[in-house]
Amino acid sequence: MTSTHFTIAYWCVLIAAVLPIVCAGLAKYGAVGTPRREGGFDNSDPRGWLARQTDWRARANAAQANGFESLPFFIGAVVIAHQLGAPQTQLDILAFVYIVLRLVYVMMYVAGLPSLRTLVWTLAFAVNVGILFVGYR
Repeated sequence: MTSTHFTIAYWCVLIAAVLPIVCAGLAKYGAVGTPRREGGFDNSDPRGWLARQTDWRARANAAQANGFESLPFFIGAVVIAHQLGAPQTQLDILAFVYIVLRLVYVMMYVAGLPSLRTLVWTLAFAVNVGILFVGYR
């Protein structure tokens, strides 16, 4: 009987899935509980409210969207790497680096640093490609 366990790479998938939700919370930070008439968060029209935001709130919302957009490739890459029998340590390290880069990406996005943000996005994408091929023989 084989024993399986939840790898670090799988934990990274969970973190990557939660990260866009954290970005949404960041976009709403300080506006929840504030009356709508004073510009507070409108839970009856959350997408409309987020679409009307500017500055760091709008960027946090954009980071949320990008997080959801990048998620399928990351999940697929991790699953494919596992199926190909990738060396677990290498896969775990790459997945962890991807998560760190995505966290830095969110920080650069919210801070309004587009050139650095693009560089970090590119690095994260390259790491994700590395994850996909780490088990290739």
